[in-house]
Amino acid sequence: MPDKIHCAHILVEKQSQALEVLDKIKKGESFNKLAEQYSIDGSRRRGGDLGEFSRGVMVKPFEEAAFKLNVGEVSGPVKTQFGYHIIKRL
Repeated sequence: MPDKIHCAHILVEKQSQALEVLDKIKKGESFNKLAEQYSIDGSRRRGGDLGEFSRGVMVKPFEEAAFKLNVGEVSGPVKTQFGYHIIKRL
């Protein structure tokens, strides 16, 4: 297991929005552009890029999903107290 990983995410308020965004990603739309368009947090200005982080930094459900991804993989919707995340491992 890596000590640090690099991820981007798209954070939305509703699961239905997360599923809609995920569908667009699966159809080949740009993750970065979708993050800029849909994400409700400050990372939207960086195309969702969260940089590198280690275990214990992010909230547990986010961390667990992120560390399971292989480089280039995109998660399904991950619910946290902030909303629904689509996570991409970079």
